[in-house]
Amino acid sequence: MTQLNNETMKTKRPTVYIMANKIHGILYIGVTSDLARRVSEHKESTGSVFTSKYRCYLLVWYQSFEIMFEAISAEKILKMKSRLYKIQLIESRNPAWDDFSKEL
Repeated sequence: MTQLNNETMKTKRPTVYIMANKIHGILYIGVTSDLARRVSEHKESTGSVFTSKYRCYLLVWYQSFEIMFEAISAEKILKMKSRLYKIQLIESRNPAWDDFSKEL
């Protein structure tokens, strides 16, 4: 039972994430408490109208937080940043724009 709880805590954490349709393409920024579930919803075109319309199915960046308030605040700040800043943020951790959803 402890292992299950640890696994649940790994997947259910407040997280800010960026989805993209291709390298340097359209970006979608979101926040969730369950990254694996939310990315799955995006990939199945049930996550949001925006990600479905623009085919933003690649999880290219994410950051987890301890509490949801921190994640929501970080999401709002990130959305206010320039496109160049967001691209540099992605490429600082993911220069090839790999799909991190394969790690979930």
